[in-house]
Amino acid sequence: MLKVLPVQSKEQQEDICRRCGVKYNPDALAYAATVDEKLAGVCQFRLSAEGGMIYDLAPAEGTNDFEAMFVMGRGTLNFIDLCGVHEAYFKGEVKDASLLRAVGFKENENGEFYINLEGFFTDHCHNHKENN
Repeated sequence: MLKVLPVQSKEQQEDICRRCGVKYNPDALAYAATVDEKLAGVCQFRLSAEGGMIYDLAPAEGTNDFEAMFVMGRGTLNFIDLCGVHEAYFKGEVKDASLLRAVGFKENENGEFYINLEGFFTDHCHNHKENN
């Protein structure tokens, strides 16, 4: 069973980041995805005045579960949106642009992966046209 849950402690976050091959960011919040109780990936992010900043959307080393990563990415964006932050950027190393696009990001005029979250989770058809 796929589960995406907030990471409960900084020690746990640091361990999960190590297992996913990404740099631990102590200032970031994090979600971890598991499939059948095995680590599938991590997402580190922050909320800022400029918007939601996702730094990592990374699979655990030796895995590549696109569905788990997609669900975790969308869950992170939904959390950012529910916090009243309606713009998000992917600020990390782009290892899989197709995953970022599937989650909903588009490259803006500055070459950044960006998404406007206003109505994204409430008006599916409208956003499907804009984000694809």
